Amino acid sequence: MADLAEVLENGRGFALWRGLPVDRYSEEALNAVYYGLGLHLGLPVCQNPKGDLLGEVMAVGDPKDIRTRVYQTNLYLPYHSDPSDVVGLLCVRKAKQGGVSSLVSVASIYNEILEKHPEYLGLFFRLFYFEHLCEPEPSLSPIFSYHKGKLSCRYLRQYLELGCSIKGVPLSNVEIEALDCFDRIMHSPEIRVDMLLEPGDLQFANNYAVLHSRTDFEDHEDVAHRRRMLRLWLKMPNARELAPEFPGRNGFPKP
Repeated sequence: MADLAEVLENGRGFALWRGLPVDRYSEEALNAVYYGLGLHLGLPVCQNPKGDLLGEVMAVGDPKDIRTRVYQTNLYLPYHSDPSDVVGLLCVRKAKQGGVSSLVSVASIYNEILEKHPEYLGLFFRLFYFEHLCEPEPSLSPIFSYHKGKLSCRYLRQYLELGCSIKGVPLSNVEIEALDCFDRIMHSPEIRVDMLLEPGDLQFANNYAVLHSRTDFEDHEDVAHRRRMLRLWLKMPNARELAPEFPGRNGFPKP
């Protein structure tokens, strides 16, 4: 686990472990096993206002309800970062079809913008209002931050646009152009890795160095066989120091 923490912060920024025998355990025991692994890596933080430390990712929400979080549906989940140092997923059951996980390198996005569209680069270091940063109101953050030799990123365009809308600060034409450029590069197959998580697979990703996504999927009719993931948001003891204008977002406040 110490080696994994080093890989996440100072190496490639993600890892995939395979072979946890999920069928060996009851649901309660599996929760304990996964949570215990998380404790050996970092400190689990709250994933919602209720204070859940171990999240369940299943298509249980109404996709037509705007209050439903996308991870609770079977819809495409855009590339984004979660409000924690590290996010971990354990696959308990996979979907009938689809649900491919995808990771993209923040540094590669930055380097591509620097090389081909440097006129936009400064905009990503400006402050934008983001919604859903575990706070009651949208708050300010840049998209890119460079501090003490490390590049960090915070991104989910939907929440950025929503935050600016709520605060009455519409995006300018050039800011929209810059975000469109970011999105085009972000979806380049050359800078991402795709993986279909099988039961027993564990995926970990550094939320400052990697953006993650998931394709849409078709689920089983029987609820007992539907796609199910367990999720951890972890505050890491070896996490990078963040710039004052790019504060850490380690989960929701404890209720």
